[in-house]
Amino acid sequence: MQNNFLNHINSPNELRLLKQEDLPQLAKELRGFIINIVATKEGHLGASLGVVELTIALHYVFNTPEDQLIWDVGHQAYGHKILTERKAIFHTNRQMDGISGFPKREESVYDTFGVGHASTSISAALGMAIASQLKGEDKHHIAVIGDASIASGMAFEGLNHAGVTDANLLVILNDNAIGIDPSVGALKQYLTNVKKGTQKQDNIFEALNFDYSGPIDGHDIEAVISELRRLKTVKGPKFLHIITTKGKGLKQAEENQVKYHAPGKFDAKTGNLIVKGEIIEAPKYQDVFGHTILELAKENTNIVGITPAMPTGSSLKYMMDEIPDRAFDVGIAEQHAVTLAAGMATQGLIPFCNIYSTFLQRAYDQIIHDVALQKLPVIFCLDRAGLVGEDGATHHGAFDLAYLRCIPNLVVFAPRNEVELRNIMYTAQLGLEQPIAIRYPRGRGVTIDWKQPFNKIKIGQGILLKEGSRIAVLSIGSIARNVTKAIEGLSNTKEIAHYDMRFVKPLDESILHTVFKTYETIITIEDGTIKGGFGSAILEFASTNNYKNTTKVLGVPDRFIEHGSVNELQKSIGLDVESLLHYFNSLL
Repeated sequence: MQNNFLNHINSPNELRLLKQEDLPQLAKELRGFIINIVATKEGHLGASLGVVELTIALHYVFNTPEDQLIWDVGHQAYGHKILTERKAIFHTNRQMDGISGFPKREESVYDTFGVGHASTSISAALGMAIASQLKGEDKHHIAVIGDASIASGMAFEGLNHAGVTDANLLVILNDNAIGIDPSVGALKQYLTNVKKGTQKQDNIFEALNFDYSGPIDGHDIEAVISELRRLKTVKGPKFLHIITTKGKGLKQAEENQVKYHAPGKFDAKTGNLIVKGEIIEAPKYQDVFGHTILELAKENTNIVGITPAMPTGSSLKYMMDEIPDRAFDVGIAEQHAVTLAAGMATQGLIPFCNIYSTFLQRAYDQIIHDVALQKLPVIFCLDRAGLVGEDGATHHGAFDLAYLRCIPNLVVFAPRNEVELRNIMYTAQLGLEQPIAIRYPRGRGVTIDWKQPFNKIKIGQGILLKEGSRIAVLSIGSIARNVTKAIEGLSNTKEIAHYDMRFVKPLDESILHTVFKTYETIITIEDGTIKGGFGSAILEFASTNNYKNTTKVLGVPDRFIEHGSVNELQKSIGLDVESLLHYFNSLL
């Protein structure tokens, strides 16, 4: 009978007591441990399975946490968490009050840098390495980055700087030809040629003054350990190229790498996904976007679609499959995506630039300088706006209303439901004189029969959803659903009016004048930060027009919200149906 090594390992110190020949068995056990928990608790699967041998080798060879290990993005850090004192609580991964799905400094000394967005590892590790030099410390600093993340501009900025230092930095390229979707671009082709041995040009990493080694098989633990031990003796910036298979060790995850990136619940023994019964559900907002842009693009040949490495997550894939020459995956390059869209707009094209809300933060300068300043009619579609759930603080789209609202020339719209999303997309492609940002949530909507004929929306016009006598609730976006349900739960529904403002910019001042002249108490509700967001805009309107009404602002408080289900998180900040019902009752 095989030893169960993992049972006796809670930290890298215990790992280093094992004989090297026992490590392949440990890798098998670690894979099984990850599969068994993710099967029932959900999370990111394929990336962590692909780096099991590398994870074990890094903690075996290097003296972590004294030597500093930085994982890029962090999708692949589950094995790292299990080996670094969190095995007993790993089942709480991504659950409310449990451990984070990503490396997080306050969670463990082994998590040297918090990550959730791609391509930060090289810059962070270089910063640590330079700090060690200045302090006279003899430490190793290792950045593990994937082939999708290394194509990003920020990764190249880090490589460019590191190459002219003598910092003790090791960059490990985990090359599996896929991020969430398959990697794209010229660098991907270059790495493919390196793997095949057909690359005849100079090595790009050697040209940047890195000591390059590889490519080696990242699942051959003996070879990885041998090379890591050699690289420990090499001074200056070093680059190790390893080849891995995303999803390694689970047949379905190897064969369907996109689906098994984060597969939801599955059978740990067979690997098969657990299929829900035939339930007629409202569509995901991303699919409404994906089907609608394809429908519009078939009629309007000027429409183009752009996404930075999220064709499946944004559902731009539908257009890429049917009209591939007008739909572009530009890789993990949000800044490039925005300015590319701006360039297209100067030539009369109608670019729909689809970026997750939290990732658009990375292209803030480009929105201001390259789009809004020039009044270029780019259509930004911000998926995953508001609270996204288990991915936590790095992925919530809580700040978009606030950071977009202050930009001149930019229209900001949040659809209440899927029909509104379709109609604003239709309206935008008819021809706007300025850019527009459309923000919508992760997950499913509320409308079964969402594919309705298009109607043009008047820019800057809100709507009255329900009349009332005493209190006016102003909501923005899909949080209107919770508001409506809460009002329906009141014993006296006639006292509360509900307006869907739709536009944060420009505000419907006509409605607002009516509201402030009619109601003593006004409540604003948004699933974004209350600092500088929609509620702030209403308060500014009241101040400018010298209204003295009592105005209550509800939304995401001035702190980073951690992980948990969307409903749990809404409850924790008073935005769920029950909390809103209780709040309305307290005012009545």
